[in-house]
Amino acid sequence: MTAFRYRAVRADGANAQGLIEADTARAARQQLRDQGLWVSEIDAVGTDGAGQRRGERRLGTQRLSLMTRQLATLLDAGLPLEQALAVLVEQSDGDREKRLAASLRSEILGGASLSQALTRHQQAFPELYRTIVAAGEESGRAAGVMQRLADYLEARAALAAKVGLAFIYPMVVMVVSLLVVIGLLTWVVPQMVTVFQSAKQELPFLTKALLWASNVVREWGLALLVLAIAAGFGAWRALKVESVKWAFHAWRLRLPLFGRFERAGNTARLASTLAILVGSGVPLLKALTAAGGVMGSLPLRDAVSTAAAQVREGVTLSRALAQSKLFPPVLIHLIASGEATGRLEYMLEKAAAQQAQELENRVATFTGLLGPFMVLAMGVVVLLIVLAILLPVFEMNQLVR
Repeated sequence: MTAFRYRAVRADGANAQGLIEADTARAARQQLRDQGLWVSEIDAVGTDGAGQRRGERRLGTQRLSLMTRQLATLLDAGLPLEQALAVLVEQSDGDREKRLAASLRSEILGGASLSQALTRHQQAFPELYRTIVAAGEESGRAAGVMQRLADYLEARAALAAKVGLAFIYPMVVMVVSLLVVIGLLTWVVPQMVTVFQSAKQELPFLTKALLWASNVVREWGLALLVLAIAAGFGAWRALKVESVKWAFHAWRLRLPLFGRFERAGNTARLASTLAILVGSGVPLLKALTAAGGVMGSLPLRDAVSTAAAQVREGVTLSRALAQSKLFPPVLIHLIASGEATGRLEYMLEKAAAQQAQELENRVATFTGLLGPFMVLAMGVVVLLIVLAILLPVFEMNQLVR
């Protein structure tokens, strides 16, 4: 059976649209006519030659985690996969989720497994997701694996949300401070220039510097903004080059503060991904290959690839990761302990939790200090502007006396 997306008109003149499954488009039209609908448009939820949906976009982490959690709950309740997907089609709020669930159900009714159906939607479901689902099918623990996969996606989304929210306040303070300073330089300072010029007196150095900054902002502000945008666009284009991107990522890892953020975040993703893959029965070499793909830092990703090659030659995972000297010692020691005791999955989960907690603590401390520091810096800048304006006034008062 195939899923068809339709637009139709009801008997009362109201518009209707949705999804329906049938063997052919003609059969789908007949079903809709039997329901009292006049079909105006009907299209199959098709695929291109590569087996991927045309125009399909990647689902967000939150949407994907919600869809996975719903499917895992339905499977755990004992529903067959085909019925579980049918329930998802009915209860999904988003049109994309409805179409995706309907397409998966159609392919499964056609004889494909869930992992095979997911492979035909590679834009919506990343490689890691498909690998874990395939491992669950091979081990006969599809429901349990889907539950763990939902936990993993929700934990990733929660960590990303916490880090993002922590930087909102400092960014707002930075933008407001910048706008206030630009407003002072472009409006307040020029109003005072006429007073200083009419007095025809020698201005203090601080006032001259302020007038120079005001002239630069007023006369060259737009040009500087265009230059900054052009520079940002050029940097973005340069980062498309693999060698430039690799060098930039390596430089970020060497930064005193942000390097630790980068290392902790990537290490947490690596450990949590390896934990769920190993726990799902995926071979270690295949798990390393899939886990390396979730890391955003190219040097760390290359280090994982090198470690996978060494593990293939018989080196332990802890020793292979330690040779790059890019991963935190706590990760190496926990993996070594897991290998020695046969509890690698558990130790990987502990390492992921420890690195995620360290990242949250560091981000919270940094943003907690960054906000007051930016307020203080804003106060210093405003104070300098006020002093630059008031110093000539004080000198004029002394001359009058």
